[in-house]
Amino acid sequence: MGLKHIEHYFVYASDLEKSRSFYEGVLGFEVGYRPPFDFQGYWLYLGGSPCVHLGTAGSGSVAHYLGDHESASRENTGALDHVAFRGEGFETYRAHLDACGVQYRHREVPDMKLQQLFVKDPDGLTLEFNFFS
Repeated sequence: MGLKHIEHYFVYASDLEKSRSFYEGVLGFEVGYRPPFDFQGYWLYLGGSPCVHLGTAGSGSVAHYLGDHESASRENTGALDHVAFRGEGFETYRAHLDACGVQYRHREVPDMKLQQLFVKDPDGLTLEFNFFS
């Protein structure tokens, strides 16, 4: 009984194609199967599992599934600060972000042999990438 793992997170993308391009082309997610909802969006996969759902406010009946985005924004959906992912190949991935012109903050976690990179997606959500050596 209880929770096992994270399924996905949903991002209201102000520019759906810009966000898709960032998650796919820069971060390495893959666009995959998405049910035929009657609103625009993408499901982005990592390792064969849908991880990030992108959609836009006011695009069809997304409100039917998630509620009205405008009222949710006013009511604050929570205090989410960032979403973290495990990575491998720290130097290669950092060089890839550099080549893509993506700004990031680099941190080393003391006593853990952990390198971290923090980036912002096109809508300002902080993403944390953890690389153990």
